[in-house]
Amino acid sequence: MSTAPVPAGPAGLTATARVAAGPGGTLPVLAGEGPLALRRTRAAGPYAQVTVVGAMSAPLGGDRLRLVAEARPGASLRITSAAAMVALPGRTGGPARFDTELTVGEGGELRWLPEPLISARGSELATHARIELAAGARLVFREEQVLGRAGEESGRLTSRITVRRAGRTVLDQELSLGPGVPGWDGGAVLGGHRAAGQLLVVDPDAWGEGGKPAEPCPPAGTAAVFPLAGAPAVLVTALAPDALALRRLLETALPY
Repeated sequence: MSTAPVPAGPAGLTATARVAAGPGGTLPVLAGEGPLALRRTRAAGPYAQVTVVGAMSAPLGGDRLRLVAEARPGASLRITSAAAMVALPGRTGGPARFDTELTVGEGGELRWLPEPLISARGSELATHARIELAAGARLVFREEQVLGRAGEESGRLTSRITVRRAGRTVLDQELSLGPGVPGWDGGAVLGGHRAAGQLLVVDPDAWGEGGKPAEPCPPAGTAAVFPLAGAPAVLVTALAPDALALRRLLETALPY
């Protein structure tokens, strides 16, 4: 595991963390850098579990962070985080980026289940999750965002998810929230809520092929369930007043 210092300059710091899981719970690659410290932790079942532990405050304005994770063919990998990630303004006032690149091989499974991302007042962060799946891969991908800490205004947050399965794009969506985004807090977007999230489950065994998965559990509250056309996948999007209510809503809408 690498914990080498990462140079920090006027433009912020740059750091990349990498993890790869092989069959049988092996972790041939486990390398953290800068604020992205990785620890192998215990998990039930067949999973190799890695927990992201924040080694310093990040992301700050100007930072460029990247996490690359791979579940190789036949491997099962579960990634969590020890605490919520808080986006904070930096010294330069510039935006930060946090990119994730997830790859799942044939017969592999990856569960991406970090704690929420909190957009603090004055921060500006863009995230992009790029996910590559083999035809027989399984995925559980959860993303939760909280706009502002308790009693605080939100920062600006842009989140994009791109999912490709067997070389074909099945999902590509982007959401921008916070100051400077027209209508972000209106009835057509958040409607006064302060937590937003989504849960994507891709599972050829559970849903079958052809884009006609079995009917998932009906959502409760402010949530919607969308089968993805042409893929054995279901996407849940939800809004809630806080992070706890959001987690409960996602788990109710689509148990995973």
